[in-house]
Amino acid sequence: MTRLIISGINGKMGKVLEAMCENSDSVEIIGGIDVNLGVPHKFPTVSDPFGLQGKADAVIDFSHHSFAPALCNYAIKTGTPVVFATTGHSEDELKTINDTSKIVPVFKSANMSLGVNLLTELVKKATAVLSDFDVEIIEKHHNQKIDAPSGTALMIADSVKSVRTDGKYVFDRTKEKKKREQNEIGIHSVRGGTIVGEHEVIFAGNNEIISISHSAQSREIFASGAIRAALFIAGKQNGFYNMEDLIKEL
Repeated sequence: MTRLIISGINGKMGKVLEAMCENSDSVEIIGGIDVNLGVPHKFPTVSDPFGLQGKADAVIDFSHHSFAPALCNYAIKTGTPVVFATTGHSEDELKTINDTSKIVPVFKSANMSLGVNLLTELVKKATAVLSDFDVEIIEKHHNQKIDAPSGTALMIADSVKSVRTDGKYVFDRTKEKKKREQNEIGIHSVRGGTIVGEHEVIFAGNNEIISISHSAQSREIFASGAIRAALFIAGKQNGFYNMEDLIKEL
């Protein structure tokens, strides 16, 4: 049984994770971390991870990106692997996460869905074949999401740019007072209602359009992916891991 600590336990994703773990034979939650306490749980919850007793096999973080340095400090001092499932990290926070991976196992992905990560592989192949097509990415999320564009949209854009190395990200066409350049990678954000997460990549050529899309129907797919990631890095050597590594092992 893999022992987990959930950071952001009282948030939307934390609640989904808790419910999934309760029905799992492979993982159990031994503690929760959240700035907002007072919600009853079957395990202790704290605002400071060092207030938890016992050793976990991994921490899953679905809290705010600003909590990353504190979590990295905890991971280093306790030797606990961490799954970072949040987005919107600053450059300094990303450096801290990177530095931490040199000491303990760190898993980070902008999207914990296996489907989305397979989509990025398809996008790479399509980009290579459709070399003269315009690429536009549209992402849609609920009205409570803070960061825009989504980390997943940027991850998809990065997969395009890994093939089309001269690609240039364009986020707001209202500021563009010229015709679209062929090397542009358009990224557009929609926020509204309770949309869990939708991503579409449009390849627009002469007289034909190819679209690759993914639609999340429930937050459970992200929770399931995060649990898979925690099982994956528990017991691993120090290093930086992502969904590509997990998929290869599967």
